[in-house]
Amino acid sequence: MEIYKDYLNKIKTAMAADIKSALQYSYFDGMNEYLQKGYDIGAFLTEAKENKLLPSLQTFVAEMGLRPNYNHKLGSHPDFTHLKHSDQIEKHYITSMFIDIKNSTNLFKRYIPETVLIITNTIQRAAIHTCLIFGGYIQRLHGDGLFVYFGGKGESSKDATERALKAGSIFSYFIKNDLKNLFNEQGVETIFTRMGIDYGKNEDVVWAMAGMGEISEVTTCSLHTSLASKMQGYSESNGIVVGDNVKDLVDLDYFTPVSRRTGNENDRYIFQILEENLNYTQYDFDWLSYLKQQDFIATDLEGNLQFKRKQAVQQISENIKPIAERSTPYLR
Repeated sequence: MEIYKDYLNKIKTAMAADIKSALQYSYFDGMNEYLQKGYDIGAFLTEAKENKLLPSLQTFVAEMGLRPNYNHKLGSHPDFTHLKHSDQIEKHYITSMFIDIKNSTNLFKRYIPETVLIITNTIQRAAIHTCLIFGGYIQRLHGDGLFVYFGGKGESSKDATERALKAGSIFSYFIKNDLKNLFNEQGVETIFTRMGIDYGKNEDVVWAMAGMGEISEVTTCSLHTSLASKMQGYSESNGIVVGDNVKDLVDLDYFTPVSRRTGNENDRYIFQILEENLNYTQYDFDWLSYLKQQDFIATDLEGNLQFKRKQAVQQISENIKPIAERSTPYLR
């Protein structure tokens, strides 16, 4: 999708300017001197402001009427910051998402560390920005991946969970299609993601400070927080696995038990307490079908997904109007 075009351009530019890759795969005179003047980490850090979306994604945000908050601090959900340096606890629902980015280590076979940093940092920033524009709170970074909360006080748990599904779906499409195409062009082994999403109800989620002093964070203690990270391990490449609570809450037809894919009935339940008759099922989420049903997504003639710009639709309507006015019954 075009919304990640500028992120791809950053990665492509860094790849093209990499000294190690060029010396391995190109042979014209003066290549080394040329590349040393190319795209470097300093230029990347200067151009990629911390709280600024790249233009292509900013266009998406403007068209969608979204209002992301870029002032969030890592590991500091604004509704629960008062628990920092206290012994208080609160119970409140939350939807947890764990995004694991795989295979980035192989980039070191082809590129120098500075180039790898630009590639992985750009991908991670695309993930962070995607979660932020859908109202996510970045709780923690895990290497190239991240752990994110969706929801909070005064927000509908269903809306928060659906926003998590949209963020996960759009980012998965970017990795599986747009980024893969770029990596294939460069002859590089592609990166992929695995995601887990689960929803914990009010009574099942405890918010409290973990750690001590400045070596601490306000976080959740919940089975469903833990299951989000565990479920990503059961997903397929660029797949998303969700728990029973997510399926029941959003009530959509895009979920099938993981065991159906693996052919192993032991994979049906992600967690069990036999004494309590608790059998918690994990599901593959058909995020592509879900994404195709969103009103801001269109499919082109080649089957690729594109962002449906409202301004473009309005312009088409304005162009058609003079013609329609000649046939009044059809104007509406």
